[in-house]
Amino acid sequence: MIKHFLSFEKQISDLEGKIEELRHLSSGGDINIAEEIGKLQGAVDKELKSTYSNLSPWQKVQVSRHPERPHFQDIVKFLFDDYIPLSGDRNFSDDNALTGGTAFFRKKSVIIIGIDKGKNTTDRISKNFGMARPEGYRKAIRLMELANKFSLPVLMFVDTAGAYPGKGAEERGQAQAIASCIQKSLEIKVPTISIITGEGGSGGAVALAVANNTLMLEHAIYSVISPEGCSSILWRSSEHANIAAESLKLTAQDMFRFGIIDEIIAEPVGGAHRDAKIAINEIGNVIEKRLEALLLLSKDELSKSKEEKYLKIS
Repeated sequence: MIKHFLSFEKQISDLEGKIEELRHLSSGGDINIAEEIGKLQGAVDKELKSTYSNLSPWQKVQVSRHPERPHFQDIVKFLFDDYIPLSGDRNFSDDNALTGGTAFFRKKSVIIIGIDKGKNTTDRISKNFGMARPEGYRKAIRLMELANKFSLPVLMFVDTAGAYPGKGAEERGQAQAIASCIQKSLEIKVPTISIITGEGGSGGAVALAVANNTLMLEHAIYSVISPEGCSSILWRSSEHANIAAESLKLTAQDMFRFGIIDEIIAEPVGGAHRDAKIAINEIGNVIEKRLEALLLLSKDELSKSKEEKYLKIS
């Protein structure tokens, strides 16, 4: 059962609460517990379909931030074999928010890079809530260079509110690190695929979202600024975040319509957080299809297609 319900899921929460109550009762008298649970589950499924087929942009923002959505560490566990993390930027230190290394994806050698917000309080603090510092982006550059040297595809996974805006990060060249990471993503001549799994916020997300193929989960978001940040700038208050979310056009559907991304990956009914394994498997299936097509291209074709893609957007 989902532990965390969003504000617009009250009816779903009430129904699932009743199901849990019934599961703790024993059948007896005129009540058939299994039958009642079946009826309530049918009502939950119907409500989920109705709710999630009509989400507003602000509701999608909330879904993209759901703490039980698949994290990079979950994707590594279920989708990759023999993962060997490679640490450090060979300059300052290691960054726990942005990690990566070598792995096998369905029997193919790849380099994987991902930003992870963390699962619990301790994990989130260790990963700085998914906000990478300059050393994280320089680590990503090092991994991309390694991939280019050994002709390995690069798979990137994005879930971040944005790059860390702290004093130390700025002193160590946060903007330059992000810009260099974007430049390196454009320069390398190996197949690159980026998947925005949750929140794709600001330049911190763009650094890992520049690729031959950029994909998004159905309820993920991709934006130059958070709705709260936009609201604070325009209205001097974060109270208008819902209006800002509508204006920012940050949903996967908006991004696909504008040609910013190449494909939307379907999520289970009720969001990826309701069945992470199904969501991750679908991510894997789409990656496999896209990677097979990219592997047929030469280095020059990969480079040219990426160049044409981003010139068209600009």
